[in-house]
Amino acid sequence: MKFLHTMVRVTDLEASLHFYCQQLGLVTVGRKDYERGRFTLVYLAAPDNPEVQLELTHNWDPESYTMGRAFGHLAYEVDDIYLICERLMRGGVVINRPPRDGHMAFVRSPDLVSIELLQKGSSKAPAEPWLSMPNVGEW
Repeated sequence: MKFLHTMVRVTDLEASLHFYCQQLGLVTVGRKDYERGRFTLVYLAAPDNPEVQLELTHNWDPESYTMGRAFGHLAYEVDDIYLICERLMRGGVVINRPPRDGHMAFVRSPDLVSIELLQKGSSKAPAEPWLSMPNVGEW
C-alpha cells in the first residue's frame, strides 16, 4: 500500500494556488481540467517531497463547503518557521497560532483549511515578535 494524496475542495482556484504555491512554497506537479465533469484537479507537493501530494479540487459551479470536526489539519515541516511565518504575514495571511515556542504555528488557507507548520529539527529559540503575539481565531 502507498499513500498518494489528500484532497481539499477549493472555491477560488487562483486564490488557492497563490496561497499554496507563492505563499506557502508548494509546487504544481500535475493538473487536469475535466470539461464534461466541470471540475479541475491540481496536484501540489513540497519541492523536496514530490511523492506526498495535496490535491486541490475545484468544482466550476459555485458550491458551499463546510469543515467537519473529523478533519484536523495539513502539516508541513519547514526549514525556518520564523521566515515562513514572516513571509506569510507580509502576504496578508493571518498567523492563527504564532510560533511562540520556535517550533509550531498554524495558518488557514483561503478556504479555511487549517495548516500546521513545524520547524525542521530542533526548535528555534523563542523570539519576538512571535513570543508575545496572541492567538487569532481558530485553527
